[in-house]
Amino acid sequence: MSRGSCFASWALYLGLGLASALAMKSAGASDRVPRPSPVRTGVTAKAGPANPRVARLRPSARAQLIKAYAELPLRFELNRGQTDKQVKFLSHGRGYALFLTGTESVISFTDRPGEQCGTGLNLQGPQASGHAPPSLAVGDACREVLRIGLVGANPTATVSGVGQLPGTANYFIGEDPRQWHTGIPIYAKVRYQDAYPGVDLVYYGNPRMLEYDFVVAPGVDPRVIRLSVQGQDELKLDAQGDLLLIKASRELRFHKPHLYQELHGARPTVSGRYVLEGSHQVSFQVASYDSSRPLIIDPVLSYSTYLGTANFDQGNGIAVDFNGHAYVTGFTSSSSFPTTSGSLDTTNNGGHDAFVTKLNPRGSALVYSAYLGGSATDQGTAITVDPSGSAYITGQTFSSNFPTTAGALKSTYSGNGDAFVSKLSAGGSSLVYSTYLGGSGLDEALGIAVDSGDDAYITGQTFSTNFPTMSALQPSNAGNQDAFVTELNAGGSLIYSTYLGGSGYDQGNAIAVDSSGNAYVAGYTSSTNFPTANAIQGACASCSNVNDAFVAEISTNGTGLVYSTYLGGNGDDQGMGIAVDAQGNAFVTGFTFSTNFPTTAGVLQPSLLGTASAFVTQISTNGTLLNYSTYLGASRFNYGQGIAVLNGNAYVAGVTSSSSFPMVSPIQATKSGGPDAFVAELNATASALIFSTFLGGSSFDQASAIAVDTSGNM
Repeated sequence: MSRGSCFASWALYLGLGLASALAMKSAGASDRVPRPSPVRTGVTAKAGPANPRVARLRPSARAQLIKAYAELPLRFELNRGQTDKQVKFLSHGRGYALFLTGTESVISFTDRPGEQCGTGLNLQGPQASGHAPPSLAVGDACREVLRIGLVGANPTATVSGVGQLPGTANYFIGEDPRQWHTGIPIYAKVRYQDAYPGVDLVYYGNPRMLEYDFVVAPGVDPRVIRLSVQGQDELKLDAQGDLLLIKASRELRFHKPHLYQELHGARPTVSGRYVLEGSHQVSFQVASYDSSRPLIIDPVLSYSTYLGTANFDQGNGIAVDFNGHAYVTGFTSSSSFPTTSGSLDTTNNGGHDAFVTKLNPRGSALVYSAYLGGSATDQGTAITVDPSGSAYITGQTFSSNFPTTAGALKSTYSGNGDAFVSKLSAGGSSLVYSTYLGGSGLDEALGIAVDSGDDAYITGQTFSTNFPTMSALQPSNAGNQDAFVTELNAGGSLIYSTYLGGSGYDQGNAIAVDSSGNAYVAGYTSSTNFPTANAIQGACASCSNVNDAFVAEISTNGTGLVYSTYLGGNGDDQGMGIAVDAQGNAFVTGFTFSTNFPTTAGVLQPSLLGTASAFVTQISTNGTLLNYSTYLGASRFNYGQGIAVLNGNAYVAGVTSSSSFPMVSPIQATKSGGPDAFVAELNATASALIFSTFLGGSSFDQASAIAVDTSGNM
């Protein structure tokens, strides 16, 4: 960081129910697909009837396209005449447009949730020192405007784009080519060099979250930074120290600054907060720090909530959609578990029931919450969600009257515990399909994934010799307990179903799917003859006594094994979670008691430090090698339970009994009592932690699963 040693950074979350902090809310917001902007950008054809090929897209495909757009990085366009000349750069997010002038940012919102603003902002009239919002060009959809200025800033600061992105922006406005603007470069960041003497300002982010950092040089007092906020109805700090800008039906939230420094391998936290200076200005207060070292902002807990009653409740699986809603499943013994009117089932059916809950992106309200079960014991073990917002739940049931749908793959209970698969409508009010999955023995589903065509992939364990199979790689049970892998189409019918195991005990714990429909499975095996193919580790290292983890990739439609490998050492090893990136690299976590678990050079932790450690392993495309493999833990017991991946970084959740589990910029720096949950983010080479924290209270706490949104919220 050549400019200086002090960073002050925070995030402005923008969007209508989009980011997991969900710092902005709007009355009457919905999940509907946004309507196109009235200005056509990058389109060469004249306006005409809707493209019939696009019109025929089914809702899931359309939602997948919207999701793909939402995952693009935030783009900053250089102004080349497409908007007011005072604007240096502009950017479009979902539901807002951002205009960066020499000394302020102007945020223009649409009057309808989800609709994009046009680009015709007219900045004539009061500027940063004024109190009135700018006027808007005729036909602009925006109706609400906020302006954030830099008080006393350098009006001649150099404003430049950083990190030019592929492609260009093009505007074809009307039929007069003189009004067209083409070949406009786009950037990942915008830097204001010397916004104040010795202070740079950098904007960056993605369509759901705009962030900006102040980079303060050594010897410069960060109190020189002062923001002028205009256009809001109310400006206040909440009890957590977040800055709230309230404007009519919207609330913008700037999270409290969270700062730390690196010092001799540790990362001590530096205190910092916002200070209100009247009704329109904000400054910063930063505690004493070493100004010769960087001061860095890192993750802040957006929300945390209990979900349950006085009886026993347990969450086993979690998923997140591209709007930032969280979907949770597990089981409850309570007759008063929080449910919502109009959801699938608001009454406990007896014993333990599974539950399905959708929370809004702030975690402040239930979108829907329902029981799912029959008169005996039922539990949801895993959940996923498709682009249309339909939730897929899998687990185990002992109920002969578990709710199934007409035409279900299997509508009757076998008697010894069956797996189940249920697809819930987007509103949580009905079942799209629901089926038993199993044979005459004990069957349990433990992992589920869904592809872009709404096909569901399930894995787990079966003791049945008549588990339903179709187009099977392995048509029969090879031992007492085998893993299974099943793919159901969008209507709940079998595409393929296969055993996966050897003569010992085998169990699939987690499953992921790539864009081609290849399924990736992680679990454990005690079989010396577990089916392997193109294996990195062809023999079980500990099957004479305990288990090895296994990782397998099954090709599209179940036609063959792309690879299948043992993964373990001389102790008990189990794969508990798996994720896959866009390149087909598999990310696996679990736990190991092995002192010789396979690791690679240059990783965070090359050796076992306690009795049992979590592990994080990345297997290359087609299973040819270990890209990296590392232990993750400290003294005593540490188990990895779930994993997610974003931009090459691995996000891991689990449980630890170690008070010395490695912490980096933690939300909770010390273990509270009994075993605590942990959450950790590793960089793309697993050579360092980016973030790590305990999560827990005075009793036993465990994280069973993790999901991450496109903003990196966990």
